Amino acid sequence: MAGPKDSLGFVIRFNYNETVMNAPTETSSLVRQHLIDPEICIRCNTCEEMCPIDAITHDGRNYVIKFEICNWCNDCMGPCPTGAIDNSRTVASGQPYSLEDQYSWDSLPAPTNPEIAATELPEDVTRITEIAQSGQGGPSSPPWSAAHPYVNLFAPNKPVTATLTGNFRITGEDASADIRHIVLDFGHTTFPVLEGQSIGIIPPGTDANGKPHTMRLYSVASPRNGERPGYNNLSLTVKRVTEDHEGKATKGICSNYLCDLEKGAQVQVCGPYGSTFLMPNHPGSSIMMICTGTGSAPMRAMTERRRRRMALKEGGELFLFFGARAANELPYFGPLMKLPKELIDINFAFSRVPNQPKQYVQDKIRERHEDVVRMLKDENCYIYICGLKGMERGVDEAFRDICRMHGEDWEKLLPVLRSQSRYHVETY
Repeated sequence: MAGPKDSLGFVIRFNYNETVMNAPTETSSLVRQHLIDPEICIRCNTCEEMCPIDAITHDGRNYVIKFEICNWCNDCMGPCPTGAIDNSRTVASGQPYSLEDQYSWDSLPAPTNPEIAATELPEDVTRITEIAQSGQGGPSSPPWSAAHPYVNLFAPNKPVTATLTGNFRITGEDASADIRHIVLDFGHTTFPVLEGQSIGIIPPGTDANGKPHTMRLYSVASPRNGERPGYNNLSLTVKRVTEDHEGKATKGICSNYLCDLEKGAQVQVCGPYGSTFLMPNHPGSSIMMICTGTGSAPMRAMTERRRRRMALKEGGELFLFFGARAANELPYFGPLMKLPKELIDINFAFSRVPNQPKQYVQDKIRERHEDVVRMLKDENCYIYICGLKGMERGVDEAFRDICRMHGEDWEKLLPVLRSQSRYHVETY
């Protein structure tokens, strides 16, 4: 049975099944089998028409893929209008799902070993994700009402080409941080993303050892219907890296590449990636967002999604705690100031304002302790933390102090938040 759908047709999964797409490799006796999701397939015949080796066929019920013929050329991927073609399962090499199995399905079978499936993502993605999510206690599940994400449609060995259609500085000209709003257009290639997902960018050239540069990950800053609705595009928030975390001079290969691009440039893109840092979709759900710097990208995507749907009056509260050195160093400061107060409650924390005490996001969280503890206890409120790794400890301590102040126990509450998929951290 097909699950309920959001307004744009994305199936809402109550039990999340992560999709994994890459060229087939065999680990021991395990291989990936390319499959079509019958729940969201609209039987348009596009995949069968596009397959150059006749690996796809159908009956009156389902479209299916012949395991022994499919070579994962991915020619069927882009044209699929729903993403139904973008699925796989890990199977024993001698025991794939048969055509008879596939013809009988109403939905895809659950992965037999999600842990194996997770390792099939590109190594860099797995490594970075583990670091980013360590602050939430490891991998988590997405909110129960999150839309179904499509993951790893384009691998590093076969990226999609996007065209840069916008490159705008979004920090003040006198600010030390050069942060850009980058817009990428995918033309006729299907590249579905959700708020909270990331994409990989492959910078051109080679490293000091003569090897091609590896992929870098960037969070998507636009909502699921694009930076400009009706166009097949998305946006990123990119800071030009000129020093490392210790303040030593360095030049970020990919960030400087992106920040220097001019309109019309071609960019190699992988992904999308990310299956848990997703916003809730059910009516009345509230979101608490805590971020610094370019960690604002997924928060902008979620906020813009809500802004575009304000007339539907379906969303709960939006709370934003946003930290930066000063107003001119804060990306999207101008647009944020124009957002309707009935949409979002914004709390800025500036740490380098002359003649003013230093404030960090945890200080603002403590100031709003009554609202914060209320939202922590609300089962329809979801918490998202994104930005520099150093912010985790301060935020955690602020939550602990607030809970103590209101007779709650943070050490007991946090596991509950995790079990309910309400606490999501991505820090770097």
